[in-house]
Amino acid sequence: MRGSTVRLGLAAFAAAGFLSIPAAAQAAAPAKPTFSKDVAPIFQAKCQSCHEPGAIAPMSLVTFKDARPWARSIKARVETRQMPPWHIDRSVGVTRFKNDMSLTDDQIATIVAWVDQGAPEGNPADFKAKPVAQGLYWQAERDGYGPPDLVITAPMQTMPAVNQDVWWRPLQDIPITEPRWVRMVEIRPANLQGRKILHHSIAYHVLNKDNVAAVNTGVAIGGRFASATGGTISPADLVNRRPQLMEWAIGKGYDRFMDGTGKLIMPGEKISWDQHIHAAGEEITSASEIGLWFYPKGQEPTKRSYLVGFTGLKNGTAGLDIPPNSIAYTEGYNLLRENTLITNFQPHFHLRGKAMMVEAILPDGSSEVVSYVKDFNFNWMTNYIYEDDAAPVYPKGTIIKVSAYYDNTKANKSNPDPDQWVGWGDRTVDEMAHAWMNVVYLSDDEYKALVEKRKAQKASTSEARERQ
Repeated sequence: MRGSTVRLGLAAFAAAGFLSIPAAAQAAAPAKPTFSKDVAPIFQAKCQSCHEPGAIAPMSLVTFKDARPWARSIKARVETRQMPPWHIDRSVGVTRFKNDMSLTDDQIATIVAWVDQGAPEGNPADFKAKPVAQGLYWQAERDGYGPPDLVITAPMQTMPAVNQDVWWRPLQDIPITEPRWVRMVEIRPANLQGRKILHHSIAYHVLNKDNVAAVNTGVAIGGRFASATGGTISPADLVNRRPQLMEWAIGKGYDRFMDGTGKLIMPGEKISWDQHIHAAGEEITSASEIGLWFYPKGQEPTKRSYLVGFTGLKNGTAGLDIPPNSIAYTEGYNLLRENTLITNFQPHFHLRGKAMMVEAILPDGSSEVVSYVKDFNFNWMTNYIYEDDAAPVYPKGTIIKVSAYYDNTKANKSNPDPDQWVGWGDRTVDEMAHAWMNVVYLSDDEYKALVEKRKAQKASTSEARERQ
């Protein structure tokens, strides 16, 4: 929707409510839905990977006996789109995703109707069980991509029951004997208990000299990305100077790179971990582990994928200053020095962050919304992976604007203390604001060819619709 944008004032943000279910969707629900026939398949497709014994959710939704006591709570969460954790606004920006876990309007209407009619079980013979994961699992494997080709587990670290935040940064070899291209990557806690203490984990990629020359990391991402405000690099931007295999945060799944793109790892290279651990009221020993899925030999990609943290702070970290009991706003401007294809969006805040919008301001002065999350939840750092033909592409000179909103009031249920001033910092009780995005850089000819291809596809689609 080029040329238009979403403007969210602070007052509007403070009063923002959730989307209601359209009447048409309500009418599409089965007349008398039952758990066994209508609701269980929805839970299996969109909920069970978290809501099963031993998984991250507080209760299981595998069987009718599991789910029935939670019926009204389930209705409240799905009706307001708090669950599943898919908080992107579907009315603006990119709307098609590879890993979409959201419920359709029809699915929500079915669950709501089931609860409103007493949450009946129905005929148990209609229930078709789905296999339950045994303990820790890879989300990508649950989504059908098979197990990772290589798993690397960081050395364990014990966190006391009560303690200041800790940053655990071991260096570790990548055990390969030949160059391999990575097509997908996932980080997870090394055990179930680790979910309680691991805030984030970054797997920095320590390159050998041949890979350094190929990646050209001398200046931030080879000089291809920079803050539009110029000046010195702030601590918040230093992350973009180091190549990364992945950044993981609470509730995030995997990064699946666009087909034909990936990250090259070579013999002798290492992972430099940056693991942020916080206390959970009990002593826990855990760490991070990373799973790598490789391209098959002979199918190596031609393009590299780079992970960039687009800042939401135009005046650097000192510009983030949130008064007590207040709603606050910051914005950041990031200049693209190369033609750029953006393949995913993951907003990153801590406990006070509540909404983030990413916009593209093009060289001709027009603008468009890339993505907008209006109900950020600290416990779910959801990664929104764009469908390949929906991934936005922009010419060099485009400015990526990141608008960030914060709720430092008692209305924010995640807020540990609304009476505190909050500034930028690494601790969980501090705050941040950036948009993690994997990007692919294109030559002028590649950019023009992709734009023309998409124009042709759009025209073909429009003609097909007119013929219907």
